[in-house]
Amino acid sequence: MGVFRVSLHGTMKSDAVNVLTAIVPLLKLLSMTVIGLILAHRKTQIVPKETFKLLSKLVFALFLPCLIFTHLGPCITLESVIHWWFIPVNVVLSTAIGCVLGFLVAIICRPPPEYFRFTIIMTAFGNTGNLPLAIVSSVCHNTANPFGQECYASGVAYVSFSQWVAVILVYTLVYHMMEPPLEYYEIIEEGEPEIEEVVPAADDLSRPLLVEAEWPGLEDKETEHCKTPFIARLFYSISGISQTTIPDLDSVDEGPRSTKSIRCWAEPRMIRKIRIVAEKTPIHHILQPPTIASLLGIVIGLVPTLKSLVFSDDSVVSFITDSLDFMAGAMVPSTMLVLGGMLAEGPNESNLGIRTTIGIIVARLLILPLLGIGVILLADKLNILVPGDNMYRFVLLLQYTTPSAILLGAIASLRGYAVNEASALLFWQHVFALFSLSLYIILYFNVLFPYI
Repeated sequence: MGVFRVSLHGTMKSDAVNVLTAIVPLLKLLSMTVIGLILAHRKTQIVPKETFKLLSKLVFALFLPCLIFTHLGPCITLESVIHWWFIPVNVVLSTAIGCVLGFLVAIICRPPPEYFRFTIIMTAFGNTGNLPLAIVSSVCHNTANPFGQECYASGVAYVSFSQWVAVILVYTLVYHMMEPPLEYYEIIEEGEPEIEEVVPAADDLSRPLLVEAEWPGLEDKETEHCKTPFIARLFYSISGISQTTIPDLDSVDEGPRSTKSIRCWAEPRMIRKIRIVAEKTPIHHILQPPTIASLLGIVIGLVPTLKSLVFSDDSVVSFITDSLDFMAGAMVPSTMLVLGGMLAEGPNESNLGIRTTIGIIVARLLILPLLGIGVILLADKLNILVPGDNMYRFVLLLQYTTPSAILLGAIASLRGYAVNEASALLFWQHVFALFSLSLYIILYFNVLFPYI
């Protein structure tokens, strides 16, 4: 009996330690977020909003690229690229599963018609960049972490390796899914009296921090059709919309060619529409500082001569790499402070509806991670994953577990569509994510990893 009591006491103590190991990293991040919230709160205003916007720009243009470059480059090899192929595939897979889940939420919860696509994409596209990096950094900060000595280096490398595919998804799938609905656009366009929309200047402080929180300057990259239902107008013949309210396809195209010359070329009309959509997709904007740092780290890491020149401790340029590493250390606290500043603005009024809001939160934070566990267990059973590397699995699971990307708020502002709804939804998702992330990280550490 005495032995049983000691054994039971030891087991309970071990379980408590494991729970603390999972919870403490999130409490660290929460503490930094609360500090940012207090500094930015309208009742205190210790730090003005413009300071948080500048800090966000530093994260995007300096701290995050430094972190990606200094940790992805040393870890990358031709062999690791072959082993890591499932990381970017999992980003696409998690987004596809999220789209199906979002479609079910939209069918069940019945949001207003103009927010049907918005419901799908807000459920589908999670935060695969800043927040996973912050979680990995916080988990690995503890020497008693379950991932070993290479926890931080490998974790940051895995998250960074998925950056490029996430950016491509932003400027293709997310960009077009956030297009203003045609019916909503026509009501605004035909309403009387006509009211001109006041577009704030690039440095206007009335612009919410949400727009600048993850991808500063995105809203300034407006194109000719970014605030119009361009695809719906282009494919009006399929949807049966009246031709009198929609410009002809020839007027949408960029060239001065006549209708007769186009018909002589005999390009199928559907192919031409797809080509125009592809040409109007702002894919050229993907070359942003984090993406460039990711690609540069991969290229240098794959060339042994360059890798030893740049990342070796005794290299001639090692002082530059060390300087970049110092600046990379500011990424996580700065990101959490900016997140706190964003939450300090509070949720905006939303027309999405409480039922749909709850549906998206439950689907994104509770159901999708369960589906992600199934995907990762299946992939592990098929020997797709790196053998014995739990950090690899942890990063893959985080792609299903994080709330919707803050970047969706910037895309909403860029497209002039559902800005208040995105702000409110992101606010509540990040509030409840504290509990869902705690729940699932405990599950990963104590239940899943011991049996994988």
